[in-house]
Amino acid sequence: MKHLSIKDIARLAGVAPSTVSFVVNGKHQEMRISEEMVRHIQSIIKKTGYIPNRAAASLRTGKTHVIGLIVEDIANSFFASLAKSVEKAAAKVGYRVVYGSTENNDGRGNDLIQLLAKQVDGFLIAPSIGMKTSVQALKKSRKPLVLIDRYFPGEEIPFALVDNYAGVRKATECLIKKQKKQIAFVNIATEQVQMQERERAYVEALQQNGLFQKKLLLRLPYYQDKAQYEPRIHQFLRKHPEIDAMIFATNYLGMFGIKALKDLDIAIPKQVAVFSFDDTDLFRFSSPAISVISQPVQEIAGQAMRLLLEQMNSGAKKTESGEGVLVPPELILRNSV
Repeated sequence: MKHLSIKDIARLAGVAPSTVSFVVNGKHQEMRISEEMVRHIQSIIKKTGYIPNRAAASLRTGKTHVIGLIVEDIANSFFASLAKSVEKAAAKVGYRVVYGSTENNDGRGNDLIQLLAKQVDGFLIAPSIGMKTSVQALKKSRKPLVLIDRYFPGEEIPFALVDNYAGVRKATECLIKKQKKQIAFVNIATEQVQMQERERAYVEALQQNGLFQKKLLLRLPYYQDKAQYEPRIHQFLRKHPEIDAMIFATNYLGMFGIKALKDLDIAIPKQVAVFSFDDTDLFRFSSPAISVISQPVQEIAGQAMRLLLEQMNSGAKKTESGEGVLVPPELILRNSV
């Protein structure tokens, strides 16, 4: 059976090959091709089973129409939702997405950048601290790049993420208004800017109200085996029975924290009120449902794609802008406070 070409599809559709190419590559809106014509061409593609030769198109245009998305853990509910939102936003403009997880391992993250650098037109990266040199090299090579969920302070690299400081500040002030005096914060011991901003918001809100106690700030090592967090939180709670509220800096810390509270028969919210950063189904359907600092994932993905497309579409005049977008978080109050 003969392999169909764009010219074959164009002949069947009664249009120029360039028109078919624009539809296949998602540029029909840019070229002002009517929706009726797009549907006509797409129906012929579907009926004939035509498969675009992406490799040939890449050689011809120098573009792969693929975006590389590198995150910490694609299995985490936040990053899974982020990936889905990025994929939808990319599909609208004719791009596909390839994924990779670093597991917060610098070497793995750097290897992913090296592996994908020649296969993608641009990167969205949630970098670990040790990926800074590789990210700087991408910038120097003028590869379109946007940091997502976190960034490197002082580097003029575009980024899109939630306003971490504002989210924890709101949650802490909410607990203070509810007359909580012994508010604990559980975080990861890391230099990552987003985690430092969350902790800074907690500390400053309590300091300004004369309530900060360093002993109620728990910093835990980053464990790849996340089950190790539960006994550490369990021990912390036994050591500080005076705690009347807790803020967990990540959703997985929140999950293990809730389990530790329940194992110790500490009632939520009667004895200890609870907030967690990031929402999950577990928090929504838990009993009681857990209050969260929610990240507007679709908006973060949309802003990141906008910044990336501005670079990819600017050709030889690629932007040098280090524009950063902080998306306002949403405080979702449930029965845990």
